[in-house]
Amino acid sequence: MSTQGFPGWGMMLAWVCLALFTPPAGARADTAEQHVASPIETAPDLWEMGFEDLFEVEVTTVSKKEETLHDTPAAVYVITQSDIQRSGATTIAEALRLVPGLSVGRVDANIWAVTSRGFNDIVANKLLVLIDGRVVYNPVFAGTYWEEQDLLLEDIERIEVVRGPGGTLWGANAVNGIISIITKSAKDTQGGLVSIAAGTEEKALLGLRYGGRLGERAYYRVYGKYAARDEAALPSGENAHDNWEIERGGLRVDWDVSQDDALMFQGELFQRHRGATWVMPLPYLPYSRTTDTILDGTSGSLLVRWKHRLSEESEFQLGCYYDGADREIVGLEERRDTADLDFQHQLRLSNRHRLIWGGGLRHTKDEVKDSFMASLDPASRSDRLYSAFVQDEIDLIEDRLRLTLGSKFEHNDYTGFEWQPSLRLAWIPNETNTLWASVTRAVRTPSRADHDARMNVVKFPGGLVSLLADASMDSEELVAYELGYRAVLTDRLGVDVATFYNDYDDLRTTVVDWPRPELMPLPPHVLIPVSDGNDMKGHTYGAEVSVDWRPMSWWRLRAMYAFLEIDLGLKGGVLDPISIEAEGNDPEQRAQLWSSFDLARNVALDAILRYEDRLPSLGIDDYLNLDLRVAWRPTTDLEVALVGQNLLDDRHAEFSSPFLTVVPTQVQRGVYGKLTWRF
Repeated sequence: MSTQGFPGWGMMLAWVCLALFTPPAGARADTAEQHVASPIETAPDLWEMGFEDLFEVEVTTVSKKEETLHDTPAAVYVITQSDIQRSGATTIAEALRLVPGLSVGRVDANIWAVTSRGFNDIVANKLLVLIDGRVVYNPVFAGTYWEEQDLLLEDIERIEVVRGPGGTLWGANAVNGIISIITKSAKDTQGGLVSIAAGTEEKALLGLRYGGRLGERAYYRVYGKYAARDEAALPSGENAHDNWEIERGGLRVDWDVSQDDALMFQGELFQRHRGATWVMPLPYLPYSRTTDTILDGTSGSLLVRWKHRLSEESEFQLGCYYDGADREIVGLEERRDTADLDFQHQLRLSNRHRLIWGGGLRHTKDEVKDSFMASLDPASRSDRLYSAFVQDEIDLIEDRLRLTLGSKFEHNDYTGFEWQPSLRLAWIPNETNTLWASVTRAVRTPSRADHDARMNVVKFPGGLVSLLADASMDSEELVAYELGYRAVLTDRLGVDVATFYNDYDDLRTTVVDWPRPELMPLPPHVLIPVSDGNDMKGHTYGAEVSVDWRPMSWWRLRAMYAFLEIDLGLKGGVLDPISIEAEGNDPEQRAQLWSSFDLARNVALDAILRYEDRLPSLGIDDYLNLDLRVAWRPTTDLEVALVGQNLLDDRHAEFSSPFLTVVPTQVQRGVYGKLTWRF
């Protein structure tokens, strides 16, 4: 663990915040009426709720319908708008560090590795990510480009994170977890907003939004964001040339057509320019070259959703979206068009019996321009995904014991038919305790790269090492066993515990085959192939604990701890040290303590102390870091904040990848100021 080099100004900032903004003993009565620093938002602030009210917070990701956190038989964590604001996070990936059991590592200034319960990588392929129900993972690698999900954070209502499989309703790739980002209704964003931030790492952040009405029943908002962020540092301390800029704009309309019908329309345009330093293999001397480059990307999306209530006990939802993107990634240029149609219907069959079912069709087409380093064959491909699901909820004992069972059925163009059943049981003895258990099967279907890719990794005189896809690859399988408990222990103390045991089979491996002569690409050479396969199995187990304690009405403490153990093994006769090293890509232990103060004179102080265990297979040490945020609200519509991030060391490494040709960098200490004005 490294904390050397903590400069005087960093220490001074920490002590000044704690000294000036911690109320002296006896200075304030312990009354809820003196809470003065709630966020300036129209939606209710969870900070102001009692613990019993927190149990009634609605989530939708687990069951594809609104249900309270109290009734949810899954490991769910909700990041609220207030949490995002008070944490000082400037990107969604940074905000996800708040979730127990979620691993977030920064590879360079604009690349993150994010996953749940193991198998982390820059294209973590066992995590499904949604924005307002729209799938945003990329079918080439089945991962998420987090630098492209740089939304206007003030427009996010909440982020629901499900740790554990969710394939029963959401389909393949929802294996180890789901991240569902839900933005606010246009009705909740009326009026104007301007946010401006600048600092050492966040060079310039500008957010603009305005909302208004269209007649008596329709509301709209238009919004835009610009961000310019500084480059990270190389281990030597030199700049890494990985700075990045984004521009994003969009429109959302919410229309209550009638008492039984509601329409939502959303459209966005996005553009990014990100720098990268990468090692490019060459077919000729000197066989490799380190290059600084700018990778551009543009995308646009349209989303329409119609909700119709058939009766008090029945409603359906029909949604469709289109997404088009042109992007440069290291070694490839990709053009992709995706169209998706989905339908779901929920109905109450009796007081104790609820059913939800539906189906969908997704069509995606790509065109790829390759290079010596990376190629896909064929260069253009269209894929279709057909799906249907059904889930039944039965109260075995009314309002006390609930059984949920169902399955997803899919047909894809790589492995054909897949099914993903689950069984969940929730025991709710009273209004403040929930004990739940589940058994779930989930699959991760092969990606385009698994099926069609070739990546030339190392060129040397007379030889070439290449990663080769396997068109016969099967789906990776998981059977997960979970047990959890959440409770309000007192009117000031709440706890949430989740444990799991995951049994995996047919995991992806990379196996070194016998060398063979090859004529192309020129010049003729000996090929050392490293081929994909399904030759690994294993298990993981662990526990995630979060505690929420409010010693005083103006002071909130949140602590979380996560433990993860990974044990993988190869099937008989297979030698694959690379895949086995994936055991060390995730921290065995993570811990976090978040202290929030609401102080006199409209001042709020937040301090987040975070510990991440070492990553042995990547050679990354454990580290301890501290983020501080102090905010002052001179009026109800204006807030000024100062944020310090990664204050305990000059710089530190967080993640890398054995197959990543982009040079990994180190995260630097940063400070920025922000002004937010609503009108």
